[in-house]
Amino acid sequence: MLGTLPLMAIVIIIYNIVVYLTGLSMESQITTITLVSGAIWTIAVGDLIVFVALMLLFFELINSTKTGTSTIVNHGLSMLVLLIALVEFIVLPPFGTSIFFALVLLALFDVIAGFTVTITAARRDFTVGE
Repeated sequence: MLGTLPLMAIVIIIYNIVVYLTGLSMESQITTITLVSGAIWTIAVGDLIVFVALMLLFFELINSTKTGTSTIVNHGLSMLVLLIALVEFIVLPPFGTSIFFALVLLALFDVIAGFTVTITAARRDFTVGE
């Protein structure tokens, strides 16, 4: 069951929780880190969500190299996550931000890359001969 869950759904759910339950804005500061150069790096809520989304996208791409029924279901659910995120971006005011648009793009990349990698892996699995 967990193999079919699109990981990008977790990020969209986290964004929904932050917007509707915590009352934080995406610009709310989490922490600051002073770098060796002396520059101060400020990490905001939205930045952290994008960082998590990038890590989860990496794991999604690794999972898309498998061929099987759960992978196909995962791709279908990833498409559904993309559609839901796109509707939220277009229709709901709290989701009309650059950070959420970046999450929508990552969900789009998940769908396109997932199908592309799976088709390529399946073609390699079913090739006979040279």
